[in-house]
Amino acid sequence: MQLHISGQQMEVTPALREYVTAKLERIVRHFEHVIDVNVVLGVEKLLHKAEATVTVAQKVLHADASAGDMYAAIDALSDKLDTQVRKHKDKLTDHQRGATREARVTHGA
Repeated sequence: MQLHISGQQMEVTPALREYVTAKLERIVRHFEHVIDVNVVLGVEKLLHKAEATVTVAQKVLHADASAGDMYAAIDALSDKLDTQVRKHKDKLTDHQRGATREARVTHGA
């Protein structure tokens, strides 16, 4: 997995970089086919924003989150991405099971 972390009008500290990496490891545990992750952290007035684009096999997922604290924004972002990745994985496995079930029915009858 390629991980790119950048800051928009802010410097990404090593602590933030490590925190983002640790949070995104959960996504890789749920779905092994993650190719690329691009994370942009930024501050607009009093809101801390975190955006991520995840490239998986056959799809690009995007999520963003904002909060009063950067760590809270990263937590919300990782939760949203985790939900999207699990949903994508379920769609892939459901389609594969449905295709094999249909093949058995048409060829077996």
